[in-house]
Amino acid sequence: MKKYFSLVLFAHSVFALPFAMIGFFLGVTTTENPFSWYKLILVLLCMVFARNSAMAFNRYLDRNIDAKNPRTKMRDIPAGKVSAKEALIFVIVNCVLFSVATYFINPLCFYLSPVALFVVLFYSYTKRFTALCHLVLGLGLSLAPIGAYIAVTGHFGLVPVLYSLTVLFWVSGFDIIYALQDEDFDREEKLHSIPSTLGIKNALHVSVLLHILSAACVILPVFFTEFSWVYYVGIVFFCSMLVYQHLLVKPNDISKVNRAFQTLNGYASVVFAICFLIDAYIRTK
Repeated sequence: MKKYFSLVLFAHSVFALPFAMIGFFLGVTTTENPFSWYKLILVLLCMVFARNSAMAFNRYLDRNIDAKNPRTKMRDIPAGKVSAKEALIFVIVNCVLFSVATYFINPLCFYLSPVALFVVLFYSYTKRFTALCHLVLGLGLSLAPIGAYIAVTGHFGLVPVLYSLTVLFWVSGFDIIYALQDEDFDREEKLHSIPSTLGIKNALHVSVLLHILSAACVILPVFFTEFSWVYYVGIVFFCSMLVYQHLLVKPNDISKVNRAFQTLNGYASVVFAICFLIDAYIRTK
C-alpha cells in the first residue's frame, strides 16, 4: 500500500484543502445548516480520493514523458517503483471511493461527482493540445470550496463561487511559474504550456494578470458577507504572498521557482484559511 501513496504528493494538499475548509465553514456559518462531523469527514475523504485520483492519473498518463524529462525521470512509474497497471488500478479505486463518498453527502454532490472527476482527470491530457492547461488545473482545484459548500447546503452560492474563482486564478498563475522550468523540454517534445508558447517573460506577465484577478476575487466577498478584522489580515497576507513570489522569480532568474511554487503558495492558502476560520468563530460567538 505504501508504494501506491508514493504516487501522491501530500504536500500539494495545502493548495486546495484549506479552501475546502473555507467553503465548508462558510456554509455552516452563513446559512441555517448546522455543523456536522459526519459531513466534514465525508468532505475530507472526498478531497483525499479526488487528489489521489488526479495525481496518480497524471503520473500514469505522463509516464513516458516523465521518463524523458531529467526533472521527472525518477518519478515512481519511470523509475519502476510502481507499474503503470498498478497506478491505473489505484486511480479507478479512488474514483469509485470518491463517488461513494459523495452519495452519502447529498444528491447534488453525487450527481455532480462525474463532472468533478472528469475535470480533475482531464487536466492530464490538456498539455498535449492546449497552452491553457494551467487554467484546467486551476479549474480542478477550484472545485474544492464550492464543492464543500454544496456538501453543507445542498445548493450553490455567490461567495463560494468567488472563492472558487480565487483558487482558479491563483493556481493557474502559480502553475505557469512552475512550468517555467520545463519551457525548453516542453517545446522540444511539442507539449503545450504558456511558457513554451509565449516564452518566460510573457508567461510571467500572464501569471501576474491571473494573480491580480485572484486577489480581486479574494477581496470581493467582503461586499457580500460581514467579516471581522481577522479576515482582512488574511487578505493582506494572501495578496502579499502573490506579490512576493513574483519578486522571487524573474525572466533571467528562475532558480527560486520551487520556493515560490511550494513554500509561498502553501503559506498563502493555510494562513488565509486560518484567518477565515478564526473570523468565522468570532462571528458566531
